[in-house]
Amino acid sequence: MSVYTIALFLHVSGAIGAFVSVGIWLFGLSTLRRSQRVEQVRAIAWLIVIASPLMVFSVLLIIIAGLDMALSTWGLGTGWIAVALVSFVLIGPVGAFALDPRMRAIMAIAREEPDGLLSDTLDRRIHDPVLGTGVQTLAAALLGIVFLMTTKPSLAISIVVMVVALALGLASGLPLWYAARIRARRASARVKSHADVDPFQRKTIWTRRW
Repeated sequence: MSVYTIALFLHVSGAIGAFVSVGIWLFGLSTLRRSQRVEQVRAIAWLIVIASPLMVFSVLLIIIAGLDMALSTWGLGTGWIAVALVSFVLIGPVGAFALDPRMRAIMAIAREEPDGLLSDTLDRRIHDPVLGTGVQTLAAALLGIVFLMTTKPSLAISIVVMVVALALGLASGLPLWYAARIRARRASARVKSHADVDPFQRKTIWTRRW
């Protein structure tokens, strides 16, 4: 058993861990958007948050083992390796700076709120389109990187593959942005309708016409 074989095993294990983590995020967010009670949000958000360290560990494992194989066999100047490394650098901050803080904020709000139906604040946080778009883009990018690792294309094809993967990931989030915009309009309309009603002109049992 050579060092390259061990590095390859660690590299593949890291890829499996990354996809497991992304799968938890995708499933969790889909379930979270269907939640109606604070208790449900607490449980699902906790599951998603504990999956974040797995993603970090898996990405580090992929990079370390991949660099070892690249330096010992392929060389960093190889086209597909260079594109894969740049892709990791670009998508790495998404989870740490865009997704994880938002999910931890959701969990913190859910812990502070009493059991029952979701508040408007928590509902807006849950339906933040950045969450779904970010995770779906990460999944698409990881699939693109796996394609590069398995097919080892030229530099030009590698760039095209990653551009297409990132574009598809971002495009998959468009329905989430549209849905968030519709929800915001409805919420604004409800607030406006309540504000337009004069509380002194409301009909009660004494002023209602019989």
